[in-house]
Amino acid sequence: MEKETFTIPNITCHHCTMTIESELKELEGVSLVESDVKARQVTVHWQAPADRDKITALLEEINYHAV
Repeated sequence: MEKETFTIPNITCHHCTMTIESELKELEGVSLVESDVKARQVTVHWQAPADRDKITALLEEINYHAV
C-alpha cells in the first residue's frame, strides 16, 4: 500500500474536496482519500493498479492540478 499527500492550490471549499474524493475513489486500487480544505491537500492511499501517474492524471482531468 502506498500513500501520498498532494497539495492542490485551487481547493477552496468542501465541494472541491467532495469532487476530488468521489473521482479518486472510482480509480481502481485507490482505497482511501482524505482531504483537508484549509491545507488544500488530499492524501491518497492506493495499491496497484493505481499509481502516482494515474492519480495525478485524473486530478488534471478534473481540473485540480497537484503541485
